[in-house]
Parts: sequence; structure tokens; C-alpha cells
Amino acid sequence: MDIRDVDLNLLLAFEALLAHSHVTRAGEAIGLSQPAMSAALARLRALFGDPLFVKVGTRMQPTARAQALSEPVRRVTATIRSEILPSGGFDAATSERVFTLITPDIGEMIFVPPLMAHLSRTAPRVRLKVVSRPRLAAAEALAGGGADLAIGYFPDLDGAGFFRQQLFENRHICLLRQGHPAVRQGTLSLDDFLACPHVVVHPDGREHVFEQHLQQLGVARRVVLELSHFMSLMPIVDSSDLVATVPRDLAELCRRYAAVQLVEAPVSSPVIPVCQFWHRYAHRDAAHVWLRAQVQALFARPSVPETVR
Repeated sequence: MDIRDVDLNLLLAFEALLAHSHVTRAGEAIGLSQPAMSAALARLRALFGDPLFVKVGTRMQPTARAQALSEPVRRVTATIRSEILPSGGFDAATSERVFTLITPDIGEMIFVPPLMAHLSRTAPRVRLKVVSRPRLAAAEALAGGGADLAIGYFPDLDGAGFFRQQLFENRHICLLRQGHPAVRQGTLSLDDFLACPHVVVHPDGREHVFEQHLQQLGVARRVVLELSHFMSLMPIVDSSDLVATVPRDLAELCRRYAAVQLVEAPVSSPVIPVCQFWHRYAHRDAAHVWLRAQVQALFARPSVPETVR
């Protein structure tokens, strides 16, 4: 293959097919008619000597070759957009940009509602795609252009090529139902904390910071339930004597929607830096700069000692 045979527009067509898994919708996303998009797919197949996308039901599924090409192609297009093409201004009021955010389910609960409310006022045609990724996959998605931002606690996104901006610091706090017998005068003793049954959330592919902290302290809880999603906690804690020790912002949200109370944990809590992360490929992109500014304005707050209110 000669690089002179590679048409940049074909890479954009490839990227659109990956994103939409449908010839017509992929064409609409990049301004091509269905026949023109079909012709682009034919040229891609000839260029790479592979079917690349095969029809399965109503979807165009990528072949193994297409999957192997996905990240390199995204890196190329991301580099061209951010470092080669001149960066014009970004008009939030008229832009139809689709931003992809990586955040765990707790982030979907905390960040997405206020961000969407803000976008509906300032950028009504902008769209968000929110995904959850394990730590290593998050780094690959940001570096490959498959995602714009990661928001939350991602301790591994500190390598070369990544930028981070701290939004706030979080700590863990105990979440219990209203009227829980172990809570006396608004406090929970260490003996009662250890005697209570606990529920722990282990998100797929992500570490549980408080659990690791207790192991380092040599403190063992009586865990009777393990979950994969923080969103399941509200009905479970509300209707049982289980104790959940969770990040403060999640606990505040749960208190708004369930009959639960927040009580300081009787053991020390590690500080969790909550940040937004991005890759250098997107660092100078005008739209990306705008999005990061919105996230910073909405969620950044000073680091101050927290008490239960």
C-alpha cells in the first residue's frame, strides 16, 4: 500500500461506520448520501483488502481487521483535527458537536444532570455520549480519539500525553437508613461500624478506594452484599440495616431521593481527587477547550474540610 493511495475522506468514512454501524446513518454524520457512503466503503475494502464491515441484521459489524484499525485511525483523525487543521472559533449556540465523556455510573448521577441542563441553555444542539470504561480502556479511548474527556477518579491517567484538572476533593462517608439502630446522637462508633452488616460496590474494572484503605489499616468489615453499580444502593440501604461507605457527593444525592442519613465514618477516610482528564491530541481544539471550561465552571470547588449537615 502506498500512502499516496490513502484519501483522508476514507478515514472519516471508516470512523463514521465504526460510530454508527449503519451505512446511511454514517453517511449522514459526515454529509454523504447513501450511494456515496457505499462507494466509500467499497474503496475502503479495496484499500485494506478486507470486507471491514459485514451486515449482521440491521447493523454493519466491524471485522477483526476493522477493529484492529479503529484506534490507529482515530489517532490519525484526532491529530489532524487538533494539531494540523487551523483551529477556528467554536460557536456553542449553533454547534452540533458530539462529545464523548468517560465516567462511572456515580459520575452519570453527579455530573450528567447539571451538565445537560447547562448545555440545553448554552449549546442546545450539542450532544453528549456518556460511557463507562475500565482504567486501561479509558486511557486508550482518550489517546485514540474515541472519547473527549474522562471525569472522576482515574489514578492511572497521569502518563505522558495526558492533562488533568482537579475539580474537587472527595471523601467517604457512611450511608444508612433513617432510624438505623446503630446511630446514636448522629454518630456511629467503631464497634457498631464493625458489628453492622455492610454493602460494598465494586464497579467493573475499577478499584474501591475505601476498601483498600481499610485493608492497609487492618480493619475488617462484615460485608454481606457486593454490588457492581452505585445506583443500586438507594433502595437497598433505604430498606435494610446495611451500611454503605461511599463518596460524599453520592451520599448527598442519595439523601435527596431516599430515606437515608449521612454519618461520619469512625475510621479515617482517604482523600479522592476528582478531576477531568484529556489527551494532548485534543488540548488545543476550540470545542474541547470550551467543554473543559464548562465542566470546570460547573463542578470545581475549593478543597475545604467537610462536615455532616
